[in-house]
Amino acid sequence: MQIGLFFGSFNPIHHAHLIIANHILNEGLVEKIWFVVSPHNPLKETTSLLNENQRLHLTRLAIDADTRMQATDIEFTLPRPSYTAVTLAHLTEKYPQHEFAVILGGDSFQNIQKWKNYKYILENYNILIYNRPGFKIDISLGNNIQVLNAPLLEISATAIRQLIRAKKSIRYLLPENVIEEIEKSGYFRK
Repeated sequence: MQIGLFFGSFNPIHHAHLIIANHILNEGLVEKIWFVVSPHNPLKETTSLLNENQRLHLTRLAIDADTRMQATDIEFTLPRPSYTAVTLAHLTEKYPQHEFAVILGGDSFQNIQKWKNYKYILENYNILIYNRPGFKIDISLGNNIQVLNAPLLEISATAIRQLIRAKKSIRYLLPENVIEEIEKSGYFRK
C-alpha cells in the first residue's frame, strides 16, 4: 500500500493540514496518510510545544472518522530528537509491505539539506511537496520529487496559538471537536 507520511509538530493540527492531506488522497498519489506527530523537530524551538500526547490526541480528533487517515506516535518510541531518516528506516523495516512517501511543504523542503541523511531520503522515497508562497523548490535535488498545487490556506499553528493567548476566536481555523478540546483543556493559554 502507498502511504503518505505527513510529518509535523501539529501544534495544533488545523484545516490547512487536513485540506492538503485530503487533496493528496483525492489525487490518488497515496492510498492512506499517516500523520506522524513529531515529539521534537531538531530544527524547531520546543518551548511553545504542547505535550506530544496532547498533540497526538488533537490530531486523532481532527481526523476522527476519515478511515483514509490515521495519526501515529511512532516517533515517540524512537531516539530524540526526531530525524525523518531514522523514522523512515524504522517504518520501512517494520512495514515492508508498504511503500512510503514523504509529504512536506516547500518551506520545510527548503531546509532538506540540513536534515540528517537527507540524501538517503531523496534517493529512497517519493517526496510530495506542496507549494508555500515565497519558497522556491529545487527539484534538481532528486528524481523522486513531485511538486503539488494543493489548495492552500494561509493558516499557521503559530498564529492560532497567538489568537488563543489573546483570547480571540479560532473558529473556522480548526475542526470544531479540536477547538472544543483546546478550550476545555486550556491548551496554549500561557
